[in-house]
Amino acid sequence: MSLASQALPLVGVAIGAVVSLVVSAVNDRARWQRQQSVRWDERRLNAYAEYAHAVKELSSRYTRLAIARGVATGPSPLEPTDAVLEELAAAEAHRSALAETLWLLGDVDSNTAAVKLNHALWHLEWLARGIPTTGIATWPEAFLEFREARRGFLRAARCDLGVRGSQITHDVPWPPAWRPSNHRGTSGS
Repeated sequence: MSLASQALPLVGVAIGAVVSLVVSAVNDRARWQRQQSVRWDERRLNAYAEYAHAVKELSSRYTRLAIARGVATGPSPLEPTDAVLEELAAAEAHRSALAETLWLLGDVDSNTAAVKLNHALWHLEWLARGIPTTGIATWPEAFLEFREARRGFLRAARCDLGVRGSQITHDVPWPPAWRPSNHRGTSGS
């Protein structure tokens, strides 16, 4: 038996071992990347959902303050007592803390949409508290601006998360046709 005929099987085994090692390493890396992607997707989903919930909660409270001031109409006025204003300040601080997570995990479009949503929410707050503003000065207009900003944020978050379809709902007129005749704008989203 020649040296070449003895070496060929050994070379074949060595090449097979190297190929097996490379394939195994590539598979391990792909599995690790999938696990990381799922891990960050879950965190981004939680960050988006918690932030959207905090914003909606604040908008609801600002609407109730606006109802108490007579700026909006609705069934549940919220008097601006010191305790209520302290709760609102705590809720705003919580929303702000949640926004920090968005800046870390969100993409540029979602973060930009969150900034626009913040501005629209703060506009509602100022109107509800009776703080003079420039530009849109009526509650119904400001609330429509808020609804659009919220819809834009949710659309951007869905896109970042890879949720299919960019449309969240079909256009639904606001305010609804069944509103009371003295309606000047309330919450809803």
